[in-house]
Amino acid sequence: MNENHLLGQEAETRAANYFIEKGFIVLERNFRYRKAEVDLIVRKKNILVAVEVKARRTDYFGLPQDFVRQKQRQRLIMAIDYYVVERNLDVDVRFDILAFVVQNGKWNRAHIENAFNYFT
Repeated sequence: MNENHLLGQEAETRAANYFIEKGFIVLERNFRYRKAEVDLIVRKKNILVAVEVKARRTDYFGLPQDFVRQKQRQRLIMAIDYYVVERNLDVDVRFDILAFVVQNGKWNRAHIENAFNYFT
């Protein structure tokens, strides 16, 4: 495995642990539907959260959360719509981004709730 893949795996594990600490249950990791992959699907009571995890070793080229493009957002929405309908869930859905910048061994985290509103 290359270094970037390992960074991504570690970021997803840290993201899952972060949501568990906040009282969420991790329902899925790396849920795939068509061309979409949802890094984490977590739930707390009636709230289902689709989490996109981004990690970078530097913010020199921009913040990690700024690399979630429109096409990816559309795919994530499609995947979560399928997930909710297929499982007949009665939940409120939210899309969050958990972004990490790792510098000098320190994991700096930014949690953007309702992240798709962040882009409008």
